[in-house]
Amino acid sequence: MKPQHFLIAIGIGVLFFLIQLFDPFLKAIFVAFLLTVATNSLSNTLLNKIKSQTFTSILMTILLAVIFFVPVMYCIFSFANYLNKLDQQAVINNYEQIEQWIMDIPNKYEFVKQQLTLILNKFDIAETIKDMLSIGAYLGKNSASFMMDMVLILVFYFFFTLYGTRISHYIKDLLPLKKEDSNTLFNESSNVMSIVLYSILITAVFEGMLFGFFITNYGYNGFLLGVLYGFASLIPVVGGLIMWLPISIYEIFKGNIYDAIIIICYSIVVISIIADTFIKPVIIKYINQRIVKTPTKINELLIFFSIIAGLSTFGFWGTIIGPAMVTFFISIIQLLKKYNSDVI
Repeated sequence: MKPQHFLIAIGIGVLFFLIQLFDPFLKAIFVAFLLTVATNSLSNTLLNKIKSQTFTSILMTILLAVIFFVPVMYCIFSFANYLNKLDQQAVINNYEQIEQWIMDIPNKYEFVKQQLTLILNKFDIAETIKDMLSIGAYLGKNSASFMMDMVLILVFYFFFTLYGTRISHYIKDLLPLKKEDSNTLFNESSNVMSIVLYSILITAVFEGMLFGFFITNYGYNGFLLGVLYGFASLIPVVGGLIMWLPISIYEIFKGNIYDAIIIICYSIVVISIIADTFIKPVIIKYINQRIVKTPTKINELLIFFSIIAGLSTFGFWGTIIGPAMVTFFISIIQLLKKYNSDVI
């Protein structure tokens, strides 16, 4: 047996036990690694200005926590607190008000009235309240575990960012590729993943802020609804519709038809048309030109389906793992295409 074969066999065995040893932390390590790769261009930009790797790592970790993790934790705790303190009688009263509202619809709209009645008849208010209480208990039970995962991700992210250059050089030396090939693979992966991450964050933060500040004027929790609108805006076509439509309907039920019209017009004209169609692409283009070395355009539907697939397979962290795996595959395909072109 050749020495290298013996070492490979031992290495595989040790790797198996290492995976077993670090199994509780593997998801956190993987997510932190993907985030490090995706934010590598921004980290290098800050490092060139700050000239301190430690301070850059601290700043990037704080930035990631504030932009991504803090809003998510706020939503989880808000929903858990709301559902655990749910006023069941208030829910029943609202249900009865909706029933009365449907009954009061004029007969000339009989078709609409019948359809709404059929929908309401299929709606079991007792079962719904039971499900809401179950969700509240689930969120409360798992929020501590989720928070611990976030802390671990931030810790691993900090060290990956701090020692990223050394780790990348070490991995490149282990790869059976030429140095320039390894650099191309890493750069392509980083560029594509960066664009996906920046696109997601810009869309969520920008449109979420626009909606959150506006909806505060009507007595709603602007921060919570802004974060939810940010997540909803990632869905192509419908996007923020799943946020502003229920609020508008609720305002109509309360008799505030004028307020409902303003909310609908603002959401469609200001956010969907002006912000999403005209302003957001300009911001993304500016960031890509200033931070990403080689901007690449990724189809929004591909990002959306990768997020959905990631959620169904890996849970919440699939929102990061799914797009990262897809974009990494795309970067490999682009690299192969480049090499084939060079050969031809």
